[in-house]
Amino acid sequence: MMKKRSITTLVLPMLLVCLVMASPAWSAKTVKVGFVYIMSGPFAAYGQFAKKGAELAVAEINAAGGINGHQVEAYFEDSTGKPDVAIRALRKLVFQEKVDFLIGLDSSGVAKTVVPSIPQMKTPLIITHAATPDVTGSVCNRYVFRVSVNLSQNVKAAALLAAETDVKTWTTIGPDYAFGHQSWEYFEKYLKAIKPGAGFLPRDEVAFPPFKTTDFNPYINKIMQSKADGVLVSLWGGNLIDFVRQAKEMGLFDGKRQVLVTLGAATEVLTALGDKMPEGLWVGTRYWFLANDSRRNKDFVNAYKGRYGDYPSYNAHGAYGALYTYKAAAEKAGTIDKEKVIDALEGLTVELPVGAITLRPEDHQALTDVTWGKTAADPAYPIRILDPIKLFKAADVTPSVAESGCRK
Repeated sequence: MMKKRSITTLVLPMLLVCLVMASPAWSAKTVKVGFVYIMSGPFAAYGQFAKKGAELAVAEINAAGGINGHQVEAYFEDSTGKPDVAIRALRKLVFQEKVDFLIGLDSSGVAKTVVPSIPQMKTPLIITHAATPDVTGSVCNRYVFRVSVNLSQNVKAAALLAAETDVKTWTTIGPDYAFGHQSWEYFEKYLKAIKPGAGFLPRDEVAFPPFKTTDFNPYINKIMQSKADGVLVSLWGGNLIDFVRQAKEMGLFDGKRQVLVTLGAATEVLTALGDKMPEGLWVGTRYWFLANDSRRNKDFVNAYKGRYGDYPSYNAHGAYGALYTYKAAAEKAGTIDKEKVIDALEGLTVELPVGAITLRPEDHQALTDVTWGKTAADPAYPIRILDPIKLFKAADVTPSVAESGCRK
């Protein structure tokens, strides 16, 4: 009897261990997610904010049991803002690290170059920052999705705002690559349709400084000496910070011109500028931490601020929201199989801090509301906030699938 009891005593715990290990909640397999952002150089703040959002999402999801019972592992790579570096980083994540899903990309130029290569990797990519319409348009494919506002959506909102002003003639300053040029093209297209009498300076009179520009004085002089009484600014990151500082010193924000800044409400920019950011400018963003009163958003803002001590930017929200989007798709599919998760992503509606978004199945572009607002000082916050806030419904600013040019 003693021998039997000893065997039973040994066998029962072993059976329990086996059962626990076999349980989905304790799966040994992890979900590997690769993130590629600009992590170095003058635009590194965007990547660092994205990393914070990603790490918060990983911590929350793992604490709640993971994705379909699998714990999440995050891998981060630096694109340096260069297409060739970004492609190498993505391939490393897929073929060496064996990641299940990809998230990231900051630059529109990088994204447009990289996206056609993603089908070769057979791994889904959710874009969270790069805004060129082409990645869910002319170069769209089965493997690429975007959870954030794209350029055409954001610029359509800018055009609706511009139509309400008394501006007679518009000019622009933007980066000399796809994002800057497309911002101006879409703005002119949309505003002409809304307000046929609006005027625009010809292309040889507007300003597209090179991406590496730090001295914007010649371009600011060009704007101030022109006949334009409205300015669309599509600079971002370090370029926008330098531009605002210099333009303020030169008197561009003296009230004589209406200024619309398409990405002026990035908290990376607002934090860097502090009280140097002029008040009363209309600025856009892909997510604003005070724009949504939902419990989902409040919990995100509180968790982010509690962990990092500052307010989440749209890039932090993008990385955070993308991981939760994968989670929702995997749960819908009942698997982490890449192809089945892609099927589940198409048409998926998910509640994020920004609000409910739907990934349009035809082109994989998120249908999401667009936020603009006027910069204002508030002693309760260390940065300029938006007051008032103006929300544009996705249905009012999103081009049709036919207009997008997507042919998957």
